[in-house]
Amino acid sequence: MPEVAVKQKAPVLTDEQIDQMLQQIADGFAKQLRSPIMHVPSELGLNFEAVTFPSLDGTTLEGWFIPAAGSNKIVICNHPMGFSRSGLPAHLDPWKSAWASSGNDFEVNFIPDYKILHDAGYNVLTYDLRNFGLSSDGNGGIGSSGIFESRDVIGSLLYVRSREETRNMTIGMFSRCLGCNSTLYAMKTHPEAFEGVRCLVGPQPLNTKTIIKKQLGLAGVPEDRIDDLDLRVILKTSIGFDARNCLDWTKSVCVPTFLYQVHDDVLTIPGDMELMFDNIPLKEKKLFWIEGTTRRWDGYAYFQHHPELMLDWFATYMA
Repeated sequence: MPEVAVKQKAPVLTDEQIDQMLQQIADGFAKQLRSPIMHVPSELGLNFEAVTFPSLDGTTLEGWFIPAAGSNKIVICNHPMGFSRSGLPAHLDPWKSAWASSGNDFEVNFIPDYKILHDAGYNVLTYDLRNFGLSSDGNGGIGSSGIFESRDVIGSLLYVRSREETRNMTIGMFSRCLGCNSTLYAMKTHPEAFEGVRCLVGPQPLNTKTIIKKQLGLAGVPEDRIDDLDLRVILKTSIGFDARNCLDWTKSVCVPTFLYQVHDDVLTIPGDMELMFDNIPLKEKKLFWIEGTTRRWDGYAYFQHHPELMLDWFATYMA
């Protein structure tokens, strides 16, 4: 979500300071902080091709295609909010100071994830969602919590199906956070795009209003100012928090889905994930809780340390 610069202990803020912070957050929704590409697949010995393809609405998306010789299976990877396809340099400012209060002031590098998928026998397509990494601005830079970004997910599916060597491949999806929200919204609006998609692994989808309320609390802003912020966000983007609520989007899930989440994440609440999971109208679903940490970034890095459950899900449904 748009970052809030906060300290480890919530300060006592004046009304003027609170107003400035709320406007800063609203401005962050209107023009998101662009995350850089800090790593490339060749760092771990992976051959890759830089690719460009259009979103459903024509926004130019930049990505990598990582081939796995002899494989007819491909996993499409979608990144979290604020990240790029390579991860996030949260050990550096401005990201470090933005996320330090929640303990997430360390780097996340997604290249090991692609190495694991490749070595397990999957081709990989990963790319930057609009307004991040090297992809073009979309909708003037507005962040929509998965609404506009869903067009990028559909664009990635169309690209795989149009490319000569991938058009007949078995498809799975690995969609994190905003990438998962975007995938869920795409299923709601364009279910036909997912015909033939075998499964989804979805780390940490989230309710925008929940994480913003948590960030405000860490920053020392009274909870009752959320309505004030909501109006500011609407004035900047035309999309309020209620319209961004993804909790019901999982009612449209149409492929076997494995969700996982840091249970004690200080930026979310377990009830949101439980409701999303319950709303999935399929028997082929699984929810896994990551225990022993409160840091959301540990959920993003979990796969590269403990990939077994996710690889088993892909293997089961992409056989």
